Amino acid sequence: MKESKKYLEYLYSSQAPSIVSRMGFTWLIAAAFVTIILWQIPAGDYILYPFSILATWFHEMGHGLMALLLGGNFQQLQIFSNGSGVATYSLARSLAPIGPSLVAAAGPMGPPIAGSALILASRSFKAASLSLKILGGFLIISSLLWVRSPFGLIAIPVLGLITLLVGLKAPRWLQGFAIQFLGVQACISTFHQLDYLFSYSAGNLGLSDTAQIQNNLLLPYWFWGGLMAIASFAMLFQSLRIAYSKGQ
Repeated sequence: MKESKKYLEYLYSSQAPSIVSRMGFTWLIAAAFVTIILWQIPAGDYILYPFSILATWFHEMGHGLMALLLGGNFQQLQIFSNGSGVATYSLARSLAPIGPSLVAAAGPMGPPIAGSALILASRSFKAASLSLKILGGFLIISSLLWVRSPFGLIAIPVLGLITLLVGLKAPRWLQGFAIQFLGVQACISTFHQLDYLFSYSAGNLGLSDTAQIQNNLLLPYWFWGGLMAIASFAMLFQSLRIAYSKGQ
């Protein structure tokens, strides 16, 4: 009896029960389809607005953190109410052309990489809860270190506090579903911006990320856009496959 009780305690503190996994997977697939439908209707952008802001944060943080990893400076991050954003950074000239290309690619690949990590974290209730706390904390910390736009200084800490509260107070099954839902939203945000991946210009912001890679590595921007779209889908598929594998 004691052994059974200990096993159940371990199960609920570590691995997600199979019935929760099946329910979560069904709802996640439904959420993905609903998201795609919402993209097509006028009110959809308002409903998905918080996730769009979060995806922009992942994107711009990808630029900035890659610059830091390459020994450069991440100077500031601006996020605007229309969902766009700009990361300001500097790199040593000696890193060209590979360094600037990696920083440019880290933006579009930021959301699917983060999303895949969040989905994988849902395999364990402990990991899901910890990931929500880390994400919420990092949103708040990034606001102090890098975010400098007035809108971003309001929106990003609010998103961070909500995420942190879910990680601290929500039931474990909700934490597991929340981390999966955030992960899927981050991954599929890439496909919401396919026009950006296959564009040479980013409007008032100058060249698109794929155009910057083209200027450094010669191959056309649409090639890099297609490569990143395929990689994003592959990461989403693989992370879901691992998260719901029979070995869970």
